[in-house]
Amino acid sequence: MKNIEILAPAGSFESLAAAINASCDAVYIGGTKFGARAYADNLEVENMLYAIDYVHTHDKKIYMTVNTLLKNKELENELYEYIYPYYKQGLDAVIVQDVGVLRFLHEQFPNLPLHASTQMTLTMAQGAEVLKEFGVTRMVTSRELGLKEIKNIRNNTDLEIESFVHGALCYCYSGQCLMSSMIGGRSGNRGKCAQPCRMPYQLIENGKNLSGADEKYLLSPKDICTLDMIPELIEAGINSFKIEGRMKRPEYTAGVTAAYRKYTDKYLELGKEKYETYLSSHKTEIEKDMMKLQDLYNRGGFTRGYYKDKNGRTMISLNRPNHSGVFIGKVTDVKGNKAVILLSEDINTQDVLEIRNSSENLYEFTVKSDNNKGNRIETNFHRGSNIKPGNTVYRTKNNRLLKDLAEEYLKYEKKYLLPEN
Repeated sequence: MKNIEILAPAGSFESLAAAINASCDAVYIGGTKFGARAYADNLEVENMLYAIDYVHTHDKKIYMTVNTLLKNKELENELYEYIYPYYKQGLDAVIVQDVGVLRFLHEQFPNLPLHASTQMTLTMAQGAEVLKEFGVTRMVTSRELGLKEIKNIRNNTDLEIESFVHGALCYCYSGQCLMSSMIGGRSGNRGKCAQPCRMPYQLIENGKNLSGADEKYLLSPKDICTLDMIPELIEAGINSFKIEGRMKRPEYTAGVTAAYRKYTDKYLELGKEKYETYLSSHKTEIEKDMMKLQDLYNRGGFTRGYYKDKNGRTMISLNRPNHSGVFIGKVTDVKGNKAVILLSEDINTQDVLEIRNSSENLYEFTVKSDNNKGNRIETNFHRGSNIKPGNTVYRTKNNRLLKDLAEEYLKYEKKYLLPEN
């Protein structure tokens, strides 16, 4: 059975090292220019050259993002000088959105593999085939495609296919959103998305507000998670499983990479029938691994994106635009300014918990000691917090999980610190 690449996000050198320790096959990373994550901890030239060597020392690959739209003066005066040192150092590929950049790089660096970014909105094999003449060796599918559409592309092109399997989704067609530049003064197509889709809105029709009190975030998609779809993704013909998250912390990168590595390798090892048997006999283990992914980051749960579903409210995190954590209990009693909470999950010292009603966070506090599922804990809250029996409690920081991930996957960080400039 073919190998599947696990492609991890590297928003910093620490995340890059964590991804490699978690057994990714490749990382994608931005430099100081032309990347879609201008606010990530992108590497300066000397550090990027070091990162390329570091990745190759570990027998992995590194792809650089040049996935924004360039101005003519940037294309003519800056791009060649920017790419040349990385090309000489052995950069494995460049991820590109702008067709003009694609043509330029192929002409100037004919031996440099080019990957057509998801922002090119490639939705069919014919488009991918056209790009071959520009040196494209891989297409990153539009995130709006379903499994049947990807399989059709696989049957009609020999280009490698890369698809996002985990992380944030855009509300708009990937890379085609102008909303940030229009209302935020910062363009996502220039790497500076202000994320207007994560802001609260109201749906008004004929002067009437149709959105509910707990449905403020009408444009905020849930994060995608396809851990339970690995067999279908492989059978659809995808070569590379891409994880979104260059703005996330290294522990997130490590935890998500390790999860997809584990189950992808298990499927490739066992085959379809034995893998299904494995899943049936390891339900508790799988539930724990899914809980870890939710603890690391989720927005009101996960979605499978467009792989099987059409767009709709099930894809949207209507009441919260950021990490929603995991449900760990309920308030059972309130005595003055003290709340009693019955735990449905184990909690750890330094976990961060939130008490919520249906529409908002009422009170946040840090756990002072370990406690087991089934126990009751008490916490004092500020006057005016309006906490009542029945309020739900969520964990937004799992301190033990982050600590375990750091110890397992970030343990070499100090040994391999970047050289001082």
